[in-house]
Amino acid sequence: LYSRSHPHFFPNPTPRRLASSAPPSFFTSSLPSTSQGRGGGEGGGERVPHLRASSGRYLIMAAKTGGAVQVHKNDTVKRTAMARTGLGREGKPIRLLSNHFAVKLSGIDAVFYQYSVSIKSDDDQVVEGKGIGRKVIDKMLQTYSSELAGKDFAYDGEKCLFTVGPLPQNNFEFTVIMEETSARAVGGSPGHESPGPGDKKRVKRSHLPKQFVVGISYAARIPLRSVALALQGSDSDHAQDALRVLDIVLRQQQAKRGCLLVRQSFFSDDSRNLVDLTGGVSGCRGLHSSFRTTMNGLSLNMDVSTTMIVTPGPVVNFLLTNQNVRDVRDIDWPKAKRMLKNLRVKATHNNMEFKIIGLSDQPCSRQTFPMKVRSGSSEGQTVDITVEEYFKSKQVFLEKPYLPCLDVGKPKRPNYLPIELGNMISLQRYTKALSSQQRTTLVEKSRQKPQDRMRVVTDAVKSNRYDDDPIFSSCGIKIDSQLTRVEGRVLSAPMLVVGNSQDCVPFKGRWNYNNKKLFEPVRIERWAIVNFSARCDMSRISRELINCGRTKGIIIEGPYSLVDEDNQARRCAPIVRVERMFEKVKANLPGPPEFLLCVLPERKNCDIYGPWKKKNLHEMGIVTQCIVPSAKMNDQYFTNVLLKINAKLGGMNSKLALEHSRQIPVINKIPTIILGMDVSHGSPGRSDIPSIAAVVGSRCWPLISRYRASVRTQSPKVEMIDSLFKPLDNGKDDGIIRELLLDFYTTSQQRKPEQIIIFRDGVSESQFSQVLNLEVDQIIKVVLGTYLAWETFSGNVHFFYRILMMQAYQNMGQGPPPKITVIIAQKNHHTKLFQADAPDNVPAGTVVDKGIVHPKQYDFYMCAHAGPIGTSRPTHYHVLLDQIGFTPDELQSLVLSLSYVYQRSTTAISVVAPICYAHLAAAQMSQFIKFEFADTSSGSGVPSS
Repeated sequence: LYSRSHPHFFPNPTPRRLASSAPPSFFTSSLPSTSQGRGGGEGGGERVPHLRASSGRYLIMAAKTGGAVQVHKNDTVKRTAMARTGLGREGKPIRLLSNHFAVKLSGIDAVFYQYSVSIKSDDDQVVEGKGIGRKVIDKMLQTYSSELAGKDFAYDGEKCLFTVGPLPQNNFEFTVIMEETSARAVGGSPGHESPGPGDKKRVKRSHLPKQFVVGISYAARIPLRSVALALQGSDSDHAQDALRVLDIVLRQQQAKRGCLLVRQSFFSDDSRNLVDLTGGVSGCRGLHSSFRTTMNGLSLNMDVSTTMIVTPGPVVNFLLTNQNVRDVRDIDWPKAKRMLKNLRVKATHNNMEFKIIGLSDQPCSRQTFPMKVRSGSSEGQTVDITVEEYFKSKQVFLEKPYLPCLDVGKPKRPNYLPIELGNMISLQRYTKALSSQQRTTLVEKSRQKPQDRMRVVTDAVKSNRYDDDPIFSSCGIKIDSQLTRVEGRVLSAPMLVVGNSQDCVPFKGRWNYNNKKLFEPVRIERWAIVNFSARCDMSRISRELINCGRTKGIIIEGPYSLVDEDNQARRCAPIVRVERMFEKVKANLPGPPEFLLCVLPERKNCDIYGPWKKKNLHEMGIVTQCIVPSAKMNDQYFTNVLLKINAKLGGMNSKLALEHSRQIPVINKIPTIILGMDVSHGSPGRSDIPSIAAVVGSRCWPLISRYRASVRTQSPKVEMIDSLFKPLDNGKDDGIIRELLLDFYTTSQQRKPEQIIIFRDGVSESQFSQVLNLEVDQIIKVVLGTYLAWETFSGNVHFFYRILMMQAYQNMGQGPPPKITVIIAQKNHHTKLFQADAPDNVPAGTVVDKGIVHPKQYDFYMCAHAGPIGTSRPTHYHVLLDQIGFTPDELQSLVLSLSYVYQRSTTAISVVAPICYAHLAAAQMSQFIKFEFADTSSGSGVPSS
C-alpha cells in the first residue's frame, strides 16, 4: 500500500511500497491505475462519450458485444431474499438446546384491530410522554369499559392501540380525569420507559393537568392467520405486524410491573441486577423477549440482556464517582451541569420527583429567589430569601450550604433544590459512550456460564406466566416452559499449513506456534522503538522480540534507535506529544523505517493511540505496532505481537491446507473475489461524527487469506454504503468496488473475477431488501461499467447516460458478468445454543440449519469458535442471493474455513475473517477522525466523502 501523501519527511525520501499483501492496515489509495485520493484525481481510461434520451428511462449496459454497446430498457425487478435450497449433512450430529420456547397458536382466526391514539391535555396540548400515556389509557379503560365493550387493549405507550376483534365503532373521544397525579406523572412512567422525544416534561405537582381528551380512530386490520401462513413458508404482508402486536403485549405486561423498557428488553428495579461500572454508571441485567417464526413453528426467544443506567443514590456521590474525585471541592461544576441535565431526582424531604435542567449560579447559602411573605391579613410583600434560609424555615437543615442547587424548574421559572437533598432515581438509562475500562468491566461482569443462562431464562418464562394475559388467552396462545431441542452438527476444523509446509491441526478451535515457524516470515532490517511510557525497559523488549522472532522464522536486525519521550512532553496534549515524538524519530533515523514499535503508557485505547496511528499510517505510510508494558510479557505475548507485525509487513502466518494444495471447492477453478463489508457509527448521542464504511476484498486468487481494505466516510448513522460506486463529474468512478476489483486483477494473474462472494455485517432483517437493491445494484453497475445520471436544465429534469468505458470490469476484458452471492452475518441477535448433555459451551464448528431457523428463507447459525468463558454466541448467517449455486455443505464449509484465516489470531474467530478485517479497518479509521470532531457541536451534517 502506498501512503496518500509523502511530504519531505526524511532527506531525499524514497517512496516505498508498504505491505501490499498484508491484511488491511492502511486505507489509502494504492494502485497507480486508480484515481488519486477520494476527491477524484487523474486515472487511466478512455474518454466517456455522452448518450442522451429524449424520453423514457433506460439503463445503459456497456457490455462489449462484438465491439458494439447494447442499450437495454431498465426492467430490473426488485430483489427479495432467496428461499432455502436444502439442508447440510456433513459433520458429527450433536443434541442441542436453544433459548427458544415453543408457542402453541390455536386461535388463528383471531384478528387484531389497530387504532390510532391521540392524547391531549385540558389546554389542548398534545401529550407525548410514554408514561403518562399508559396511565391515561389505563384510566380510560377503567372508566369507559362498557363503551369499549369490555375489550382488553395492547398499548405501545405512544400512538397505537390494539384489540382482538373490533371496537363497537371506529372513532371515539373520551374525557379522562386523573384523580391522583404527581410530579412523576408528566413524562414519567410507572414502567420507567426509555424516554422518547416528548418524554421530557416533569414539573411540580400543582402544575399538572388532571383532565385529558383521548381520541381513538380505526387504522388497520391485522389477521393472526398471517402468522400461520408465514410458518408454512408463504409470503404474508401482515405477519411481521402480527408479531409486533404480540411483542407489544409482552412489553405492556412488563410496563405494568414497573420495568424499564428498552426496545424488546425489560429491566426490573432490583439492586441484585446491578453491576457497578465505576463513574456513576451501572450495568443493569434484564431480559430480552421476542416472538419469531421458525421452521418448528412460532417461538418465544428469551435471553439475558444488559443496559447501562445511572447508579441510583445521592447526587453528590454520583458526581464524586463520575469525576473520580474524593472531595466535593474538587468537582468540576460546568462538567457536572452537563452530566446532570435531563436526569431525574427524588427530593429526600418530600419524596417528589423532578427533572434537572441545570445548576444554580450561586451556592445555597447565597442563591436567592423571590417569595411572598404575609403579614397579618394583608397581602404581604415579596422578599428575596436564600435557599438555605427557606429550607431552614421548613425545618430542613443543610449540611453543605456551600454547594450549588439543582434547578428543577422551567427555563424561565427556576425551582431550586439543594443538591444534598437530591437522590438519583433508579432505572435511568445512561446513553453516553462508555470508557474502555467501563466496557471491559461490563463484559467481565456480564458473563454467564451456559447453565446459569439457561436457568435464568427458563425461570423467567415460568415466573412471568405470559400466557395468562387475556389477549393471549383470546388468541389461544400457550407458551411452553422448556427450552427447545435442536439437532446440530459439528463440522471438522480445516487443516492449516505453517512454515516449512508443516501441517497444523487445530484442536477445539485453537492452535499454536510452539516449535513451528510462520508460513511466510518477513525480514526486518530498519525499525525503531518509540517509548511513551516511563516504566519500560526498551532494551529488554527489543531483545525478547528479536529472540522470539528468530524461533518463528522472522529475521529481525537490531533496532536502529530507541527513542524515549522527553519528560516535559508527557504533560502536553496527545497530538502535541505525537508531533514532538515524530520530530525526534526524524532526527534519529536516516530514512523511512519498515515499521515502528510504539510503547504506550497505558492500554491501547489511550489518548495517544489515535493521533499516533493517524500520523504514521494515514499521513506517512509507516507501519506501526503498539504495545503496552505488562508483567506478562512472555514468549506467548511476543508471539502474538509478531503475528500482527508479520501480517502488516506482507508476510503470512498460516494458510489453509486447501489453499496450499489449490483444492478449495467452487473457488479454486473459477476466479473469485470475496468481499467483507461493514459500517461503523459514532458514539451514541454524537450525530456529527461521520459513519465509516469499510470494504475489504480478497487478492492473489486462488488464496482466500489475503485482503486489502478500502474505506470511506459517509453521513452519520447511515448504514447502507453509498460509495461502492461513486461516479464523478469527469466520468470516472471513485468508488470502493472499482478499487478492489483492480487490485484483484493486478494480483491474480490478470484475471477478472467471475464470482463475487459478499459478506455483509451490521444489518437487521428489515434492511435485507436495501442490501439487495441498493448495495448490490451499485456493485452490478461497477462490474457492468454503467450508471444512470440526472441533469437539470432550466428547471426540467432530463435523463442522460454516460457509458463508462474506463470502468474496472471493462478494462479487464470481455466476458459475461460475474455471479454474485450475498451473505449477511449477524452477531447482534439473542439466539443461544447449549449442549443438551454437557454443561460446557457448544464445540467449535457447531452449525444449526433446522428447527429454530427461518421457515422459508436460507439461513443458519454457526458457532465457529470455542467459548472458554461465558456463553458462546453463534453467528446468524442469512443467504440473500446465491447465483454461484453453493450446496449447503459447500457454503457452510467455506464459512467455517474463513473463520480460520484471520492472520492476527491462533484461534477460530466467531465471524468470517473478511468481516473482521472490515470491522478492523472501520475501527482504525474511527481512531483517525475522532479527534477531528472532538470539539464540534452535535447535530451538524457531515457530507459523504
